[in-house]
Amino acid sequence: MSQPTTDRFNEEKATFAIRGADTPDLEAGVAAIRNVLKTLPQRSGVYRMHDSRGDILYIGKARSLKQRVANYTQINGLPKRLQRMVSQTRSMTIVTTNNEAEALLLEAQLIKRYRPAYNVLLRDDKSFPFILLRADTDFPRVQKHRGARRAVGNYYGPFASAGSVNNTLNALQKLFLLRSCTDGFFKTRDRPCLLYQIKRCSAPCVGRIDKAGYAELVSDAKDFLAGKSTQVQAKLGAQMQAAAEAMDFELAALLRDRLRALTFVQGTQAINAEGVGDADVFALACQDGVIGIQAFFIRGGQNWGHRSFFPTHTNEVPEEEVFVSFLTQFYEEVPPARTILLDRELAEGELLGQALGEAAGYKVALSVPQRGDRRRLMDQAKRNAVEALERRLAESTTQAKLLREVADLFELPEPPARIEIYDNSHIQGTHALGAMVVAGPEGFRKGEYRKFNIRNKDTVPGDDFGMMREVFTRRFGRAQAEDPDRDGGTWPDLVLIDGGRGQLNAARAVLEDLGIEDVCLVGVAKGPHHGRDGREVFHLLDGRELTLPVNAPVLFYLQRLRDEVHRFAIGAHREKRAKAIGASPLDEVPGIGPARKKALLMHFGTARAVRNASLEDLKRAPGVSQGVAQQVYDFFHAR
Repeated sequence: MSQPTTDRFNEEKATFAIRGADTPDLEAGVAAIRNVLKTLPQRSGVYRMHDSRGDILYIGKARSLKQRVANYTQINGLPKRLQRMVSQTRSMTIVTTNNEAEALLLEAQLIKRYRPAYNVLLRDDKSFPFILLRADTDFPRVQKHRGARRAVGNYYGPFASAGSVNNTLNALQKLFLLRSCTDGFFKTRDRPCLLYQIKRCSAPCVGRIDKAGYAELVSDAKDFLAGKSTQVQAKLGAQMQAAAEAMDFELAALLRDRLRALTFVQGTQAINAEGVGDADVFALACQDGVIGIQAFFIRGGQNWGHRSFFPTHTNEVPEEEVFVSFLTQFYEEVPPARTILLDRELAEGELLGQALGEAAGYKVALSVPQRGDRRRLMDQAKRNAVEALERRLAESTTQAKLLREVADLFELPEPPARIEIYDNSHIQGTHALGAMVVAGPEGFRKGEYRKFNIRNKDTVPGDDFGMMREVFTRRFGRAQAEDPDRDGGTWPDLVLIDGGRGQLNAARAVLEDLGIEDVCLVGVAKGPHHGRDGREVFHLLDGRELTLPVNAPVLFYLQRLRDEVHRFAIGAHREKRAKAIGASPLDEVPGIGPARKKALLMHFGTARAVRNASLEDLKRAPGVSQGVAQQVYDFFHAR
């Protein structure tokens, strides 16, 4: 069964609401829930709790919606966290499902989409990388892949990081000499590239290996990725021996190098997972109210990396509930292994395995290893979970100290929970944009970074002050409209601006016009020696200028914030500039899609020639009807 989506349940969806006070009120919250209970069925489904503005507070699933939701009316039996949630609840949305497993999958999907304030959340900014062995050409390409799996071929993963993928790709190139170049590059070669010279490609592009020989290399690579490295090793050894006996010493040396590379790869496995097969391994550690989860990815007995996760919103939430919520959200985008090893029994383990199996299309088993290789692997995962959590807590302590020093430096009432940093990027006014990055006690929040295309016609190209005014007008004007009460966590406690007094005054003028007077603004400018001595100057609103000792940790922290927004702004500007280079005047013609644009360019050669063409010439272009020709002609001439 395919994974459920909310679209499938729209006909069964209903919203029940009660109008109450906008402030938290237990009686109003309970009344809203009881109003919903009157019409709830005794069947499985997902419920969403909303506050007075309609924002989602919590998403939950239930085997019986009526029984589950009724629990929220028994206030004395709820923990403080849920009592706060009920006091804010003013309406609910109900979606029924066919069974509880389907409800579990839908719950995870909705949590990932809406990220409610009272749900355990998996913070993960990047998708997991895979290795893709293409199968749509005679000479398949091996490459790194992220995102939707639309290309035809074999996917291997997930890998814990890009580094893990790169190491495996390097091994595949050394061992099996598979091509990694694009199809366009492959088709235009008339001599081998450097990878052939350094023995990392068999050069099928110029016929140095035939189709059958390359297919054998591909088969060996599939065996290696499937965990059959011992068979591959034996095969390479036999081929090397045969080549040596035939006195083909050049081939024997090549096979020897490949055999050495395979032996090296086998020896650099950080985790001994031989005999485990395909498995995902998870261990949970908890200390001082913080939860960390360690994941190992084992495929074919090979370690494909490990990663630590630290779910948020876990205060007052039982460890088992955190674990189940983490696993359902984790597998929302990642295909599960057929075996999932856990460090503890879960009451909903059977249900979770059923739900994951229905979504994946094959049986998924959850188990707690008791002995042998799997038990040793689990012990190692548990040890890594504890060590990663201890490092996280140590970093948090250091981060908390830095934020206290920031608060003292800029005279904030308390350490900032949200810091926003701004910068502009352009080249002589072209492709101008503003950038905002966000940081907090947990580090950079990359999912909240924002780009602002400078589109105000009154902004003079290259005017940094005007650009800053436009950015702040849009950012804080929207904040006032969407979160006027400032209880959504979107308002900054501190704003850093990469620039001097001029940029600071431009930002202050915007906030004053909006009636915002309590946001701390600080300009970060390079010192008299342009930062070569590390002595940035911090401009405050009251006219003071602060400098810090060159070895002060808080200075390094503030420089890191400034460097991050600078990096993000430059990257966004390069991306915008690259898109502009590939743009064409034909993109602006209404009704002209990629196929017709290509036909016009193939016929006329350039976009300028299309612009200058007569109506009769346009009508003669292949694939262009008279109506389209008239449309193109009118666009360029009827102005």
